[in-house]
Amino acid sequence: MTCAACVARVEKRLNRVDGVSATVNLATGLARITHPPEVGVDLLVSTVERAGYTAQLPSPPLATGDEDEGGEDDGDDDGRERLVITAVLAVPVLVLSMVPALQFDYWQWLCFTLAGPVVVWSSSPFHARALSGLRHAAATMDTLVSLGVIASYLWSVYALYFGGAGDPGMRMPFSWLPSAEGGTAHLYLEAAVGVPLFVLAGRYLEARAKRGTGSALRALAELGAKDVELKGSGERISVSALRTGQEFMVRPGEKVATDGVVTEGSSALDLSLVTGESTPVEVGPGFRVVGGAVNSGGLLVVRATAVGADTQLARITKLVTDAQAGKARIQRLADAVAGVFVPAIVTVAACVLGFWLGAGADPEAAVTAAVAVLVVACPCSLGLATPTAFLAATGHGARLGVLIKDPGALERLRRVDTAVFDKTGTLTTGRMTLVETVVAEGRDAADVLRLAGAVEYGSEHPVGRALVAAARRQTGGEPLPETAGFRAVRGEGVHGRVEGREISVRSPRATGPLPDTLHEGLLRAEEAGHTAVVVEIDSRPVALLAVGDTLRPSSGAAVTKLKRLGIEPILVTGDGSAAAEAVARELGITTVHAGVSPEGKSELVASLRGEGRRVAVIGDGVNDAAALAGADLGVAMGSGTDAAIGAADITLVREDMAAVVDAVLLTRRTLATIRANLVWAFGYNVVTVPLAATGWLNPMFAALAMSASSVLVVGNSLRLRADGPRPRRRPQAAERVSGRSAVRRGSDDLSLR
Repeated sequence: MTCAACVARVEKRLNRVDGVSATVNLATGLARITHPPEVGVDLLVSTVERAGYTAQLPSPPLATGDEDEGGEDDGDDDGRERLVITAVLAVPVLVLSMVPALQFDYWQWLCFTLAGPVVVWSSSPFHARALSGLRHAAATMDTLVSLGVIASYLWSVYALYFGGAGDPGMRMPFSWLPSAEGGTAHLYLEAAVGVPLFVLAGRYLEARAKRGTGSALRALAELGAKDVELKGSGERISVSALRTGQEFMVRPGEKVATDGVVTEGSSALDLSLVTGESTPVEVGPGFRVVGGAVNSGGLLVVRATAVGADTQLARITKLVTDAQAGKARIQRLADAVAGVFVPAIVTVAACVLGFWLGAGADPEAAVTAAVAVLVVACPCSLGLATPTAFLAATGHGARLGVLIKDPGALERLRRVDTAVFDKTGTLTTGRMTLVETVVAEGRDAADVLRLAGAVEYGSEHPVGRALVAAARRQTGGEPLPETAGFRAVRGEGVHGRVEGREISVRSPRATGPLPDTLHEGLLRAEEAGHTAVVVEIDSRPVALLAVGDTLRPSSGAAVTKLKRLGIEPILVTGDGSAAAEAVARELGITTVHAGVSPEGKSELVASLRGEGRRVAVIGDGVNDAAALAGADLGVAMGSGTDAAIGAADITLVREDMAAVVDAVLLTRRTLATIRANLVWAFGYNVVTVPLAATGWLNPMFAALAMSASSVLVVGNSLRLRADGPRPRRRPQAAERVSGRSAVRRGSDDLSLR
């Protein structure tokens, strides 16, 4: 496919098949097809072939090289060779035609000889595709180029043999306007060679630029390890041969072969390409790791928990590939225009030729104007204006840890004016941690925490695990004291004997009156929505420990920036009002809905939309799935549940609320780029076609302008990679996120050529 007219033709043929819905993307060369089970891939491929193109199922995302970029037949190597040979033949013709001082006797015949291979061999891809379109009663960009080249060459043949231009002493001045001197027919050999030269050069540069817009996807595809060392045997096998449950080694500097759980060793992992985390993540036994992460420290032994298409890296790549195969609503409009563009231009060229001849103009001027109309018109830029921008945006979003399911999500995010946030696991970490320690006079806080952690070591309660983790961090990982006589009393707490003292960690309700210091700490904890426990030594209350879900470090800044961008934040949670209000105060959120059920969240979103608001929901749990699906836009945390991610339009791979702001900024830049591309694509044709029709453009300059228009559109889209938001550094390491994604069923991709 070479232009949006090709896209329209393939889509039209596919959508004629019963039950089939197809969207075709020019930039990627992919068709996204939804079809009933009885319609097989063979039928879809044959339908595309009957339209004059070829198609095949694309390779799996992690196995692709540049195939996903949608390059045409004359790819990087073949296109360069054809371009170089064409340039060698065409440049002498252009120089001699444009510089009269260099013209000599019979120069025109030398140019005629050099132009022959350019018109026949160099232009053969255009002629072949134009002929194929003719057989299928369709016209494309190649039809315009082929007609322009043939018309210029045939007119030059006429001029040389019958118009006096073949005389030995003939000299031809060059002008960017069409002209004729002294009754001698003008040669247009420079147009016959310049058109294919500039179009080939433009498509070569365009193909390279499109490959650049997909560089993030290729980086993901190349991120995975190729082989892996099994534990014990020392044998290295292909990653494809690794099975779930097998243990493998990850040495310093190596990549983690696949998703798994660390069973031995400790190290720091670089997850920058996978999740956007620029700070290395500390891992040890029991920590989950993701395939593609680079081991920056010690030796690790990992047990594989997912392989192949089930890994996070494969799912990320699949999600980005799906997004790039989609089509935005604004692109459908451009494609609809481009679908009738080429036949309209051919009609205009025929009318221009007839008008000039009917007005008594010289036949040479009439042919020149018609050829210029054919050559200058450019549906390519219309077809590339939107998909190249989305291609660059989705790739850059993947590097930022923002995975976009379809281009429509970007359009909807731009219009969002209300952001509904879940609390636990979204604005907060979702993990219980020790947030405050209050001790009675004369007691050492570190010693009390050490004793409390020791007695809680055998507990499975979330509060107990939080206290153990805090105690171990405080001691630098040193073992906690042994506990004797451990017992847990339901609804009360735990008891045990540590270092000869009776230690209890109990609910405040199960204790007697507290000293004033501890009572004040209890009131603060209740106001903040934290869970408080009392530590007793030998039946005397000595400390109060408050445990709670902590805010993500980036939540406050993200909420503030969203307000500046004109988006109102709303907090909706199933937690009690005390915890919700405490979080809202700290973040500066004024509208809070606490104690809301999953159904209530969905009803609230419907109510906000009923008021005319454009609502985005950011959540992570099963209880958020209905609200995510019912919102204008759903944003799921990558660490959330499959239900939440499946219902969302955007997934945040990194646990960083700044990614929400990045997504908004990326969206606004992308749509601004698309608008600029479309203004150029439409404006270019509106200005240049009338100029060509009225005789103000030489066909060679028309070819140069046409080629430049496509390259400018793609180049403008490439700016999204350089000028967009950058991955941010996190203030502390965090356990890696799962980044699961839902895979849509009942659809196939076709790779189109």
